[in-house]
Amino acid sequence: MNQQACSMIMKRTATWKTAGCFVSVPGSHLLPGRCATRSLTLPGAVDRMSSYPACVRSSEIESQQRLPMRNAFLFIRANVLFTLTGAAVLWVMVVRLASATSPAADEMAEAHSWAAAKFEKGTSDLGQAGRSTSSAEPFFSFTYNGRPSAEVLTTWTVQRTRRLLDEKRTQHTLTYRDPGTGVVLRCVGIQYGDFPTVEWTLYFRNAGDKETPILADICPLDIQVEATAAEGPAKPAGEFRLHHHIGSPCSVEDYRPLEAVLARGTAKRITAAGGRPTNSHLSYFNLQRPGGGGLIIVVGWPGQWAADFHCDEAGRLRIRAGQEATRFKLLPGEEIRTPLMVLQFWKGDRLRAQNIWRRWMLAHNVPRLGGKLPPLLLSASSSYYFDTMYRADSTSQKFFFDRYWEEGMKLDYWWMDAGWYPCDPIGWPKTGSWEVDARRFPNGLREISDYIQPQGAKTIVWFEPERVHAGTWLAEHHPEWILGGAKGGLLNLGHPEAWAWLVNHVDKLLVEQRIGLYRQDFNIDPLTRWRAADAPDRQGMTEIKHVMGYLAYWDELRRRHPEMLIDSCASGGRRNDLETLRRAVPLLRSDHLQPGISQQCHTYGIASWMPYFGQPMQDVWDNLYLMRSGLCPELTLRFDMRKKQRDYALARRLVNDWRQFGRYFLGDYYPLTPYSQDRKVWMAWQFDCPETGEGLVQAFRREESPEASARPRLVGLDPNANYTLTNLDIAGATEMTGRELLETGL
Repeated sequence: MNQQACSMIMKRTATWKTAGCFVSVPGSHLLPGRCATRSLTLPGAVDRMSSYPACVRSSEIESQQRLPMRNAFLFIRANVLFTLTGAAVLWVMVVRLASATSPAADEMAEAHSWAAAKFEKGTSDLGQAGRSTSSAEPFFSFTYNGRPSAEVLTTWTVQRTRRLLDEKRTQHTLTYRDPGTGVVLRCVGIQYGDFPTVEWTLYFRNAGDKETPILADICPLDIQVEATAAEGPAKPAGEFRLHHHIGSPCSVEDYRPLEAVLARGTAKRITAAGGRPTNSHLSYFNLQRPGGGGLIIVVGWPGQWAADFHCDEAGRLRIRAGQEATRFKLLPGEEIRTPLMVLQFWKGDRLRAQNIWRRWMLAHNVPRLGGKLPPLLLSASSSYYFDTMYRADSTSQKFFFDRYWEEGMKLDYWWMDAGWYPCDPIGWPKTGSWEVDARRFPNGLREISDYIQPQGAKTIVWFEPERVHAGTWLAEHHPEWILGGAKGGLLNLGHPEAWAWLVNHVDKLLVEQRIGLYRQDFNIDPLTRWRAADAPDRQGMTEIKHVMGYLAYWDELRRRHPEMLIDSCASGGRRNDLETLRRAVPLLRSDHLQPGISQQCHTYGIASWMPYFGQPMQDVWDNLYLMRSGLCPELTLRFDMRKKQRDYALARRLVNDWRQFGRYFLGDYYPLTPYSQDRKVWMAWQFDCPETGEGLVQAFRREESPEASARPRLVGLDPNANYTLTNLDIAGATEMTGRELLETGL
């Protein structure tokens, strides 16, 4: 077999600077490779980069497997790294700065026109998203006492207000009141001044002293999209295309990109599965109009959402999205919320639109530490070798941490996963007694936290508060808090007393054990329990209250611990909707940890929507191809450090390269090859930081590829600039023009 992983750093200036190129073969030390402007012949290694540039840098590493030498190409413009399977090369280029990926004036104008029509005007026409002159709200729908909202709202009073949240965000509030029943509907929206993006959430409150009639079929998004944004009678040929992704079902399929053609007279429905929002599909969509441009549509709801797309015979597309099932009355004084809805308007190239989305995520969503984006984080764990943490103790944790330091791998976090609490005789799945097991940790987890603190490291500790096992403290002492009772089930975060206990108890553990990063898992599909708890006239209410409690719980933890990150986990990446990712970062994007092709495919897909993520690495300490296949902004090592006879030179190199170039992972992202799980092809992508003229290219030559080389054409470069390509394995640099890289390829 032949595998190669190539990584190149690009910097744009008057000249090119090459950082070096290396190739490695599984089970071997680095082998010399040949780097050229057109191709690289490498024995099967990869290189990578780390650190953040002005645009928020991105970097990547390529990985390799046990394969003979193969050709590989890497290109980096202003620092772009390409990793090629079967071969590994890293190039760095320095060039004049290219124009940044930023919203166009017509995109901003369309978003502002839409927001003005919906929030500041006032007709009862259905919203016409995607038109240069938008009709007025409503752009949502529901039924009330059996009557459609388009009819009901004409009889309610309405008030419109706006206020400036900061220089980049304006909040709009529409407040409707039913004079008959006392229901108050608030639509709270935010219009962004630096992105062509609008978001909103609906809130229903019973301000009366009696139960309301039935609210049902609530869709916070109900819009109609024309085939083109241009005015006039002409309709473009072609069909709408919906780009979306598989969620995280724990397979090589995780985050696979999908495309659906929405032909006239057809409909498509996409939903969450089991109540976890990114279990089966991501709740992120990019709709491409046949007339050009399109809309990014995102549902922010850590529960059971649904999205319906129906194209009529005239070519008009109706989109409805929200919580899948709602039919309930409101009690006096009760208030609930709907899913968050986001629209981003775009024109021109779809991949450019995805990068504007990534930039919006980084600018306004990814949680901060002290007002700054999370840095590159290196963590490690020994849990894999101790039945998660079930058979671990204080001595084993300190031993493994020390071994990483002895081998020259300085950690930012020490990760302690499931099983640190009393859970005999079952093991880690026995959750519900949230105290440190004093038998194995007589001085608490605080002993480990204090031990690693002088080395500048903190602890990551795993929790799973929502799943309660029979025979635990929660099940025995508070069965009334559990959907399932004393037999175990789901801790009801919509129960006020349960919520208050959880916040205070976890906060106490965080403080007493000096936990540096709170990791929350969710290994249960909650939907059947939510719906079983609903009365016929309260359908959807248990889910709503749980979701509201979950979000409020994390908000309170962040308020009490502003310098602490939260890690979002749900059997891997099954709860990574937008509301969750505004509060946490996913450090385990998938429970499918198979190295190589799976990790390449996961990065290929997830990077379109989520700029900051992590993934633990298997014990592939001697295989750069495999290690580099899974490089992310957050890197978790899982080597068996008990084996002192190993030579960890490759692992040290991986870590050092990642720290140097990893920042580029937060740059603009461009797939350079089609998505594929085939072992006979190359896969490549580019991370680009045009503000600094740097970037990273990773290309992977898979083990059965008959092609000894590949020539991917780069994206987003300045055709008139010179680029320096750096091969991290070979002294010197290669220079190419932006035009060559764009047209001929790397």
